[in-house]
Amino acid sequence: MPIAAEWLVVALLAGTACPPLSDAEARAELAGMAERLRAWDLAYHRDGTALVEDAVYDQVRAREARLRYCFPEQAGRASDPLAGAGGRTASPVPQTGLAKLPDEAAVGAWIKARGHADLWLQPKADGVAVTLLYVDGVLRQAVSRGDGQRGEDWSEKLMQVPAVPRRLPRAPPRVVLQGELVWGADGHVQASAGGSGLRAKVAGALARKRLDPEAAARIRLFVWDWPDGPPKMAARLAGLAAFGFGDAAAFTVAVDSVNEVAEWREHWHRMPLPFATDGVVVRQGRRPPAASWQARPPEWAAAWKYPPDRALAAVRGVEFAIGRTGRITPVLELEPVPLGDRRVRRVSLGSLARWQAQDVRPGDQIELALAGLTVPRFEGVVLRAPRRVELAVPDPRRYGPLTCLRAGEGCEAQFLARLAWLSGPHGLDLQGVGKGTWQALLDAGVVGDLLDWMELDARDLRERAGLPPARAEALADTFAAARNRAFRTWLRALGAPATAGDDWRAYAAGSAQAQAFAHAAEVRVLVERLRMHRVQGF
Repeated sequence: MPIAAEWLVVALLAGTACPPLSDAEARAELAGMAERLRAWDLAYHRDGTALVEDAVYDQVRAREARLRYCFPEQAGRASDPLAGAGGRTASPVPQTGLAKLPDEAAVGAWIKARGHADLWLQPKADGVAVTLLYVDGVLRQAVSRGDGQRGEDWSEKLMQVPAVPRRLPRAPPRVVLQGELVWGADGHVQASAGGSGLRAKVAGALARKRLDPEAAARIRLFVWDWPDGPPKMAARLAGLAAFGFGDAAAFTVAVDSVNEVAEWREHWHRMPLPFATDGVVVRQGRRPPAASWQARPPEWAAAWKYPPDRALAAVRGVEFAIGRTGRITPVLELEPVPLGDRRVRRVSLGSLARWQAQDVRPGDQIELALAGLTVPRFEGVVLRAPRRVELAVPDPRRYGPLTCLRAGEGCEAQFLARLAWLSGPHGLDLQGVGKGTWQALLDAGVVGDLLDWMELDARDLRERAGLPPARAEALADTFAAARNRAFRTWLRALGAPATAGDDWRAYAAGSAQAQAFAHAAEVRVLVERLRMHRVQGF
């Protein structure tokens, strides 16, 4: 996980709009956030276990930075992501980390500030960073990233990894390389497969006391820098290729505009690669001598990550949608958040029981993911709002398959859902008649039960419902034609349980469910009206 200096950059580039919190709420949220971040950081750096997806971690860090900016007196001491991450072994050259550029405009500004000169682009390998020291061509030391200055000595473990060469051919007396230990995955397409937990496999393998031989065989090395190599990038790439690191040259391209960066980023996102990636890194070829590097993001390199397949979203409100059968589905209204290639404003929790278990309230920060890479899915609450907002939760005992066959108090949602089903493709398939039409007729007071519309003619629709003449005529014709639908079509439209029977008498003598439906008082009233209108089968 990245180092602290990156997050202020991210937050400021992403905007500084302050959330509407009181000082007490901001103080409580910052304290809870700091506790959660400490737990994540400790698990990752000490145990090699990622308790949260990188994209969500990034966004929590960015939110923390924004809250600290907005509420400096409530912030307290800044948390250090790398607290406790440092090991006992000094790195030959500090690991600098990378600033994260949030969008194409920020990348363009970064490139412009460097005069579009001597720029190179690489895929951002999604693995575990390592620094390697070769002396007289022989691997002497391998150090984990740690806190950038000091890390764990992985020399013994990496001697067992075939992808990490024990010797470099024709090497200078001292060579320091920095790169990423990745899980080999030939043909990996990031856009469709996501990270697939590949980085966690590497981190977990290296966190164990002994490196499993099967894991060692799967780990690969992507070298992304030669800190003390030749001053020009082309010479460094040629030298790395001569050492046997062909991927460095194959996946480093010269660029001179933000358009080229965006094109390559899209290309690498969608093409098969031998390892997981989570964005691109743009670098200047020339940079200061390695002796001057520090454990903080440098000015000569920055990352632009791919659209996240996980997102942190703020809950604005909770709506309890009541469906045709009486099922209550909580739907979260969200602050619009980018997820993949779309912006998400709503997400369903699926069931009332799940909402009760999760207790999601306005102000909570939740994690979203993409199900099947298209549908937003609620993953859980990441941070709870300090103030728990009371909600009007429908009583599930009040609603069921035989409730709200008429409009009435507390029945607005279920009755409208019944009407929408009746006119929809599973029911009478009334073209051009949907929830909007029914809501207008309900607001006008001309529909009170499932069949009131059958008595409406064009004049009623003009004068009582206020519809334009042409719309009123067309709707009246559509309503009149519905009388000719088949018996079974009408059964489905009314929401009757499926069973055998070609007329109402046979249906009502069918299954226990059919009998319960047929003998309900309001259903009997509806059936009498259908008989009055001479609908087939009733």
